Parts: sequence; structure tokens; C-alpha cells
Amino acid sequence: FTAPFLKLYSSIRITDNLSKNTSYYLEEVLQIKKLLDCSKEDIPKLFVLDEIFKGTNTEERIAAGKSILSYLNISQNMVMVSTHDIELTEMLTQNDFELYHFSENIQNETLNFDHKLKEGPLKTKNAIKILELYNFPEQVITEATRLKNRTN
Repeated sequence: FTAPFLKLYSSIRITDNLSKNTSYYLEEVLQIKKLLDCSKEDIPKLFVLDEIFKGTNTEERIAAGKSILSYLNISQNMVMVSTHDIELTEMLTQNDFELYHFSENIQNETLNFDHKLKEGPLKTKNAIKILELYNFPEQVITEATRLKNRTN
């Protein structure tokens, strides 16, 4: 991918930093703050973010993530974000974001990816099935399925 007319910023590979005594979440907060500060520059920018704020609780992750993405998505900026948060994707579709997804399928107990970008939100859920494919204990699969079914 090349975009010579855009300045690129990203928040993708963040980790705890034990030598600085900072958690994953704090490292991400500091990185996202840099992106917010840079967003004010008067040049076209592309922001690429992966699973924003996955180091904190669901409710605040979604609220803060939505607010930050909306803040970055102004004027000449472009924002690309990956997320598995269904609630976040629903909020983003109401605010000038277009949704695309990658999907996989399971055939003959094998996980397959076609690596094709598809328009719209992801329609399938198979995280528990993938755990089963990789021989997680039956107790884990049974409880996860029961809990999932209770929330649906």
C-alpha cells in the first residue's frame, strides 16, 4: 500500500512496558493521545488502528473508542480501524464510517480464509467453534456456548 499524499499514523502493536511500569492500556492511551495531537496538523492523514482500547472494560472501550474515532475522522483525515466490537461498529455506521470485513469458513473441521475484503459488517460468529477446532477442553466449549446462548 502506498499513499504518498497522506501522512501515516498507527496504533497497532502495543504491549505492556515493564521497564516504564506502564500497562498495556496506559501504553495505548499514550499512543492514541499522540494521534489526537497529530490530527490537528493541516495535512492529509491516514490513521490505522487495531482493536482500540482492548486493554480495558467493554463499556468504556466502546464509548472512548467511538469518541476518538469520530474525533480523528474529520476534514482531510482518513481512519481505518479493525474491531470485533459489534456495538462499536453499529455506532460507527451512524457517523460517516463505512464497514468492511474479512470472513472465514470452516469446512471439514478446517479453518479457511479467503482474504477478500467484503462490504458491510461481519455477519458470522464462530469464536467458540474455533476453540473447538483447536481441541479446547469440552468443559470450556460447553460453558462458553451456554453463556453465549444466555446473552442472546
